[in-house]
Amino acid sequence: MIEPASLFYRKQVSKQLYIANDWLMQLSIMIYVDYMGITENPISIILFMIKLKSIHPSQETRLQSDSARLAASITRRASKQTYLTIRLLADRNLAADAYRAYAYFRWVDDIIDTDSGSKAEKEAFIARQQALLEASYQGRVMGTFCQEERMLVDLVAGDHEKNSDLHSYLSHMMAVMVFDLERRGRLITHPELAYYSKMLAIAVTDALHYFIGHDCPAPCSEARYRAVQGAHIIHMLRDTQEDTAAGYYNIPQDYLAANRVSLQDVDSPAYRDWVKSRIQLARLDFDDGLAYIRQVKNWRCRLAGFCYTARFQWLLHAIERDGYRLRDTYPQRKSLPAALWMAWTALTSALYVPKIDIHFRKDTA
Repeated sequence: MIEPASLFYRKQVSKQLYIANDWLMQLSIMIYVDYMGITENPISIILFMIKLKSIHPSQETRLQSDSARLAASITRRASKQTYLTIRLLADRNLAADAYRAYAYFRWVDDIIDTDSGSKAEKEAFIARQQALLEASYQGRVMGTFCQEERMLVDLVAGDHEKNSDLHSYLSHMMAVMVFDLERRGRLITHPELAYYSKMLAIAVTDALHYFIGHDCPAPCSEARYRAVQGAHIIHMLRDTQEDTAAGYYNIPQDYLAANRVSLQDVDSPAYRDWVKSRIQLARLDFDDGLAYIRQVKNWRCRLAGFCYTARFQWLLHAIERDGYRLRDTYPQRKSLPAALWMAWTALTSALYVPKIDIHFRKDTA
C-alpha cells in the first residue's frame, strides 16, 4: 500500500498552462516565445517551422486532465527544446503522456538534487516512487498521492502493451534516479560509470521510440542505444565541475588513484588524458548510434534523435578545441554560430540519403 506523500517532497508547481481557444492565436504565441529564445534553444525553432500543422485544436482536448496540464507546464519551464520536440514531433495521441514522462522524472530529479532534506528522507522518497511504479503496473495503487505522482499513475494507466518501451523507460530512468541518489558524496568505479550511462541511454532511446513513431517498428540492432550513450558521456564531461561542487563525481576513483590526480586537477595532463579517452569513446558511440538512427523509418523519430545528439556533438568538438580542458560553463553553445551548426547537423543528418551503387552493364555489341 502506498502511504500518503510527505510534505518534504511536495513541490510548489504552478498548474497554469495557457491554452488558447483559437489555435491561430496559440500559434502566434508559440512563434513569439520560440523566436525570443532561439539562442537558448537552437534546435527548437527548426522543429517549429518544420511541423507547424501539428498544432491543432484536437491536441488541446487531450491536455485537459490536471496531470497533463501540470506535466506540460513543468516541461515547458524546464526545457523548451523538450517541450517543443514533444509538441511538434510526438505522436498526437501520445503527446500528453510524453509530457508526463519527462515532467515526472524532472520532479524526482529536482527532489534528489535539492540541498534540503536528509539523505534518509530522500531514500524514503525514492523508495516510495519505486513502490508506486510497481504498484501502478500491478494495478494495485492505493492510498493518496500528490499531483506530481499522479503524472506517473496516469502514465502507467495508459500503457496497455506487454513489455512496452514505456515500461522500459520508466524502469531504467528510475534506476538512474536511484543511482544518482546513492552516488552523491562518494567516488564511483569505472563499471558503475558504464552502468549509469547504459541505464540512461536505454531509458531515453526507448522513450524516443515509444512517443515518436510508435507504430513504426524500430530497427533491430545492437547500436540502438549508442547515440544516447555517447551524448551522456559528453553531458557528464560538460557538467563535471558543476557536478563536483554538488557532490557528484564523474571520474572513476581507480583512475584518480592510479594517476595520483585529484578531482580538482582538471588542467593536469593525466586528467586531460582521461577526458580525451572519454571523447574517443563518445565519438565511437556517435558513429554507430547515428548510423542506427539513419535506419529509423519514421522521419519524426529520426529528426528528434539527430536534434538530441547535435547539441552534444557540438560540445564534443568544443572540448577537443580546448585541448581536453574542461570548462566551468560553455556559454558559446547558446550562440548563433552554434545554433546554426547544430541545426545544419541535425537537418542534414535527418535528410540523409544512403548512396546507391549503380552498376552499368558493359555494352558488348
